[in-house]
Amino acid sequence: MAIELTLSIIKPDATKRNLTGKINAKFEESGLKIVAQKRLQLSEKMAGEFYAIHRERPFYKDLVRFMTSGPVVVQVLKGENAVAKNREIMGATNPKDAVQSTIRKEFAESIEANSVHGSDNLENAKNEIAFFFAGYEIVE
Repeated sequence: MAIELTLSIIKPDATKRNLTGKINAKFEESGLKIVAQKRLQLSEKMAGEFYAIHRERPFYKDLVRFMTSGPVVVQVLKGENAVAKNREIMGATNPKDAVQSTIRKEFAESIEANSVHGSDNLENAKNEIAFFFAGYEIVE
């Protein structure tokens, strides 16, 4: 199995409810290690650039508005098959479809306010990590 890095974002709905520690515990209990982390208030420009892939979709403006509505915690997770593992821990995008004990099943408020973002493949993980972190900020 490959050791990978992936990006995780704890979204404004979760930071507002002080769930950062509980969400991080789920990552760590599942074998992922947090190797970089910072709390940010995304600007509209930053959120727009980060989610540029969705620019033509009808939900883009709402997504940017939501992601700038409060602080987020961006972090780099490390572990065996970290991308897939993180997505498993997060659960389905729609919390109604998420498996018990996943982050989204336990903490999400809605399909939009679903508490976490995670990279969907290794290439995107590398790009997303580079968007938020300089190499020296990742301490493995």
